[in-house]
Amino acid sequence: MSNPFFENKGPIEIEDILTRVKVQNKSEYSGININDIKDLVNASNKDITFFHSKKYESAASQTKAPFCITTKNLSNKLPNTCKPIEVDNVLVSTAMITTMFYPDAITDDFDLYTLNIEKTSYNHSVNHGQNILIGKDVKIGSNCSIGHNTIIESNVIIGDNCSIGSNVIIRNTLIKNNVSILDGCVIGKKGFGFFPSKNGNIRYPHIGIVIIEDNCEIGCGSTIDRGSLSNTIIGKNTFLDNQVHIAHNNKIGDNCIIAGQVGFAGSSTLGNNVMIGGQAGISGHLKVGNNVQIGGGSGVIKDVSDNAKVMGYPAKDLKRFIKENK
Repeated sequence: MSNPFFENKGPIEIEDILTRVKVQNKSEYSGININDIKDLVNASNKDITFFHSKKYESAASQTKAPFCITTKNLSNKLPNTCKPIEVDNVLVSTAMITTMFYPDAITDDFDLYTLNIEKTSYNHSVNHGQNILIGKDVKIGSNCSIGHNTIIESNVIIGDNCSIGSNVIIRNTLIKNNVSILDGCVIGKKGFGFFPSKNGNIRYPHIGIVIIEDNCEIGCGSTIDRGSLSNTIIGKNTFLDNQVHIAHNNKIGDNCIIAGQVGFAGSSTLGNNVMIGGQAGISGHLKVGNNVQIGGGSGVIKDVSDNAKVMGYPAKDLKRFIKENK
């Protein structure tokens, strides 16, 4: 699937990509066009991908990409059809290449081209409050409402029967049907992705979007960051309480209940029917299984298997936690 909201400047010749990351073209690759940069799973035989951690060894071994940004230590995990491009820092090089394909994704300046809703076709079809701004290429379904002082910037699609509260900002987001987004939410802004540098931190482009599936509710003051190279997804019938933060690339399953002030670091996957108590924290790049219950105030720093009940920091089996804290 092509990126729905950010313009891809590809194809780009592999020689230009190698030059950008300062890799000597020892194999003398020439005349090879690369269409896009994608993760290991979604890359096609015309894309470039990246591989920076042993945690993704299984996906790396099956990638269809013809070229992969990686390290010398990981390069032997790639299939024979994928040529390694060895660099010192995979993520920095990946950021540089992503910027070549998507130069407009590096910043999140306000939308210059919004119009007051009263000057758009939605003035009479949407039940709305005062001071509503609507950006270009915004689509809003039937029977929707929008509260006061809300800004729906460019590249937003909203389904039917949706309620958007007051003082909400939405961009780069696909919202399905019967979704409620309560007051003060910020959805679709870039994530907290950068690489520290003494001469100025290097920003990572965020070319993914936010997808909110049917029948969800997003509580007041919650923030959902769009993805970097993949999408941030909220599954069907999942409810977020107030002041929840979902960082970039997280995949939240169906029928989940997430209480107030829970925070997710980036790129974790949550199964279906998961319940999380207030003020819990979920570290990045983790897999939490189906039917999991996580107690309030817990710190989850490793994968959690299906049907588990955990609590504490670090989160451990609930029965063990209770026994140790009598």
